[in-house]
Amino acid sequence: MFRQAPQLMARATTVAMRCRCQFSTDVPVEASADSTFVEAWRKLIPPIEPLLAPNPDRFCMFPIQYPQIWEMYKKAEASFWTAEEVDLSQDQRHWDETLTADEKHFITHVLAFFAASDGIVLENLAGRFMTEVQVAEARAFYGFQIAIENIHSEMYSLLLESYIKDPAEKHRLFHAIETIPCVEKKAKWAMKWIDGGESFAERIVAFACVEGIFFSGSFCSIFWLKKRGLMPGLTFSNELISRDEGLHCDFACLIYELLTQKLSEERVKGIVADAVEIEREFVCDALPCGLVGMNGGLMSKYIEFVADRLLGALGYGKLYDAQNPFDWMELISLQGKTNFFEKRVGEYQKASVMNSLNGNGGLHVFKLDEDF
Repeated sequence: MFRQAPQLMARATTVAMRCRCQFSTDVPVEASADSTFVEAWRKLIPPIEPLLAPNPDRFCMFPIQYPQIWEMYKKAEASFWTAEEVDLSQDQRHWDETLTADEKHFITHVLAFFAASDGIVLENLAGRFMTEVQVAEARAFYGFQIAIENIHSEMYSLLLESYIKDPAEKHRLFHAIETIPCVEKKAKWAMKWIDGGESFAERIVAFACVEGIFFSGSFCSIFWLKKRGLMPGLTFSNELISRDEGLHCDFACLIYELLTQKLSEERVKGIVADAVEIEREFVCDALPCGLVGMNGGLMSKYIEFVADRLLGALGYGKLYDAQNPFDWMELISLQGKTNFFEKRVGEYQKASVMNSLNGNGGLHVFKLDEDF
């Protein structure tokens, strides 16, 4: 029997792939009498996750099963914006007259990755997560995320169209996943989790890394421009997009928290470490020269800090024990205080949307720390 174990496992794998048994742990009827096969099957197909279980109620939004997921959806809805709200009128003058060649180099690399990355996230959402998760409120979040990722993609494309005038350079940047090696490496890492046969838990963690780690260095570099009073259109769109991606990453962590079959700490840290290494390579390529207050070394430390924070949100210990090297980045965590009548801030939300949580099963929680 032991000599046959590899063959039995291979047979179980073949049947599992043929059945595409995503939502069932049932052993195929034709093999149910084979106890050794059944054992191999059970090892291969883990117990079903409640979030992925067949749900005939998935077509109706109410009653809400997971209030914390619904609240995340309402936060996303309240934060809706469009590319038309971003004023790029001052950016071209800064691009032409103020930015150095090194600064332009890192901005174009960042935008080139961003322009492609949202399409990869979209493909994962539409092709995998939306079809796998069977809870209506989670599907609502993913549906809204798809809309927001499209707006991000439009925004990055507009930025590249606005800044880059040479048609050949524009073509190179719009096709960065084929023309820029460090961007290609990030894209391939993300896409392998869409096409592979890894568990849902592994893929949730991987895409939390994409939206938490792969975007972190790029967001940071653009906030560095804001600190210097440059490129107001680019930096304002960055506020809006970084807020959105932060929420998407938080949502991934929430979904992971709700899974009954968690990954080992070793496995999670392995996925995170892979993402950190690839992001380090990207920022070192995008920031080849030491800019004042911003360079590859400092950015690597920042990426490690973000990775540790993500691990904490997933329920695991730190991997790097890194400190934030950019004090000014703490501003991202603070609510925007800009006068709304002067300019819509990146933390602006449609208040009426969040007020709707007052009903529908007591989802509203009275708080004494609201801003007025």
